[in-house]
Amino acid sequence: MQSPPDRDPAEVYVASVGTALPGDPIDNATLAKALKINAEWIDHFIGTRTRHFARDLGTGTVRWSLADLCAQAGARALGASGVDPADIDFLVLATATPDNLMPATVNHVADQLGLDQVPTYQLQSGCAGAVQAIGLGRTLIAGDGHRAGLVIGGDVCSKHLDLNRDLADAAPSDLVNFVLFGDGAGAAVLTAEPAAEAVALRRVLNRFTGLGREPGQVIDWFGLADRYEDRQAVKEDYKAIEEFVPVMAVEILWEMLGDLDWSPEDLGYLLPPQLSGRMTRRIHEELDVPGAVEVSCVADTGNNGNALPFLQLEQLLGQMSSGEKALAVAVESSKWIKAGFALEKI
Repeated sequence: MQSPPDRDPAEVYVASVGTALPGDPIDNATLAKALKINAEWIDHFIGTRTRHFARDLGTGTVRWSLADLCAQAGARALGASGVDPADIDFLVLATATPDNLMPATVNHVADQLGLDQVPTYQLQSGCAGAVQAIGLGRTLIAGDGHRAGLVIGGDVCSKHLDLNRDLADAAPSDLVNFVLFGDGAGAAVLTAEPAAEAVALRRVLNRFTGLGREPGQVIDWFGLADRYEDRQAVKEDYKAIEEFVPVMAVEILWEMLGDLDWSPEDLGYLLPPQLSGRMTRRIHEELDVPGAVEVSCVADTGNNGNALPFLQLEQLLGQMSSGEKALAVAVESSKWIKAGFALEKI
């Protein structure tokens, strides 16, 4: 049975966004040389030009933790919001790649930002996690009476990749994990009253739809009992992702438009799912909203998971004018989640 639409809470606003990408961009030629693979294959199969890594490609040294990147993004969002950090009532972090199982990375981020005596939440999720963080932040403000909160999404995917592995005989479904992903973080300040950018958060969609379906992606966290098993940490069913994500994206678009009573012509901007340069182009074509400006970043940032919607938002806020509307679509293929959010500039 179809779930009823969520009730619209009181108004909640996006006041500002901040992002953090580690180090200089790594182009395909540099990545291909480090991994001893074909750069043309990356260009053709992935369609992503550059990405950023928290690890040094040559030495494998981790230069930034997830907490470091999230704190940088959070500080930038706070600085742009005009909201005093003392007025932040909660902190939410979404990630698929926490620094530790415990303590939760969100609490290291709070510590770096100097936030104390506030509720903290960490959501374990992939691409839809950032939308879940925004949705939870919206609920905390609209339903619990908080005045302002900081929501963050970030991932450091490169720590799961063995840069010394011989990839000569790797299958494309395995090799894709070495070239698809990047690292980064993004954050937004949500408020109960218009502030700074004054963009109203009109709707958030977050729905699990994977009942009875095999995961499209699995990331293992090895413990002492299984760390020596001969299996890869990251597995991707790329063919299933290519088949189902575009279809799900179109379904999300039309469901959200219907719930909002908006038409495609109302949209000034469209933020499509950010899988890879090639897949994002394909999905954008299938969404077929020619009057809306596409806001995409993955071809330059790599797929850095929960950072992506915030990177898109940062681009969007620099373009929106009063009265303009935008809709973001996100799909998580790990266990098939539909997600998205709608914005209107006040």
